[in-house]
Amino acid sequence: MNPPATNIQTSERSAPPGERVLKIRGGHALHGEVPISGAKNAALKALAATLLTADEVVLNNVPMLADVVSTTELLKAFGAEVEIDRRRERVIVRAGEITRTAAPRELFNATRASVVVAGPILARCGEISFSMPGGDDIGKRPIDMHLRGFQRMGAEVVVDSRGIVAKAEKLKGTRIYMDYPSHTGTETILMAATLASGKTVIVNASAEPEVVWLGNLLNRMGARITGLGSPFITIEGVERLHGASDIVPPDRLEAGTFAIAAAITRGEVTLTGVVESQMLPVTEKLLEMGVDVWLREDRMLIRPGTALDAVDIQTLPFPGFPTDVQAPFVALLTQAEGLSRVHERVYEDRLQYTRDLVRMGADIDVARFGPNDEYLATAAEVRGPTPLHGERVTALDIRSAVGLALAGLVADGETELLDVYHVDRGYARFVEKLTAIGADVEDTFLPPGSEGAS
Repeated sequence: MNPPATNIQTSERSAPPGERVLKIRGGHALHGEVPISGAKNAALKALAATLLTADEVVLNNVPMLADVVSTTELLKAFGAEVEIDRRRERVIVRAGEITRTAAPRELFNATRASVVVAGPILARCGEISFSMPGGDDIGKRPIDMHLRGFQRMGAEVVVDSRGIVAKAEKLKGTRIYMDYPSHTGTETILMAATLASGKTVIVNASAEPEVVWLGNLLNRMGARITGLGSPFITIEGVERLHGASDIVPPDRLEAGTFAIAAAITRGEVTLTGVVESQMLPVTEKLLEMGVDVWLREDRMLIRPGTALDAVDIQTLPFPGFPTDVQAPFVALLTQAEGLSRVHERVYEDRLQYTRDLVRMGADIDVARFGPNDEYLATAAEVRGPTPLHGERVTALDIRSAVGLALAGLVADGETELLDVYHVDRGYARFVEKLTAIGADVEDTFLPPGSEGAS
């Protein structure tokens, strides 16, 4: 790494009694089978796509996550009828009439993915107003590309202190170049272009599997989209879309997390419902470390090899190593023999969680970029193996939450993970699945007298 590495400053926040906490007691190798749930990143965008049609859309294998529930509430606020069958993991949406085009701030800010509803509402109704989306604390994730795309398609976009307003009597097809292959940017423009007049070409489009699946769902709804999975996506606008029924694909990020959980505990775990081609960025790095990985049809077996060697990773858009698996993988690297280098190239502040890993005993140096020593951590060196010990740690986002939880699986003593709601946002039945394969994890509340350090 070119910049000098700076050891992370340690920190810990106190927590009031009654706050929810995951208590993780390490030292148990995981064994068993884990069914992989539907992909959050596919389900959220599919829910947004239901706003493009007045007909009924049925989505199966929908993970019952906090972010999914908040998105369905957002759809209802726009006037859609939503039925949720939790037992069958099915969501049925009928957006027969859009009754408002101003997104309620409290619902829109619940998750970053909410920005994708702007494309369908603008395309169908001719206007949309919203505030900046919320979500994870992992650095800046500007929506400039979304807004430039709307402008290129003929919309008038106004941004001020009150929020963002976009208006267009009719969106028009055009060529849209994306500075970066953002998956939410691609999905937002992709959905808006389905009802635009003429042809739209997205250049430098995202090739993430969830984007490809969304495009195929839109085609089943009557859209005319080609080039999915390539940097050039072409959309021929149509007058209307109709209803459809589809199955949300398995969550490759959840699968990667549980594969790493098996590897870090030196256990033997079978994942069911995986897509081999989508797992390659993670499985190749596990194999490079010396982990045994076997794939057959939709099943993936992870078991310990003879060693756990250090490797280098850098996060990139698919088919690169996924940024959303970086935090769990860094937890694994603390147990690998040698020096590993990590380069986060997607989100500039996604290594903040490593401060808690250092408190747990990890040997991690983070390179800082930015003026005035601003904490913009994009690269790290991890030396291992290091024994970890339990601490009270805080989740900063969905992926850091599970990364710290995985570290707790091999830590001596008890790890207490605060801000557990992040886990609920991204992982269905996370504690249930972990305990089913032998982890000692308890979802509970802090008792009176537990303030301060654990």
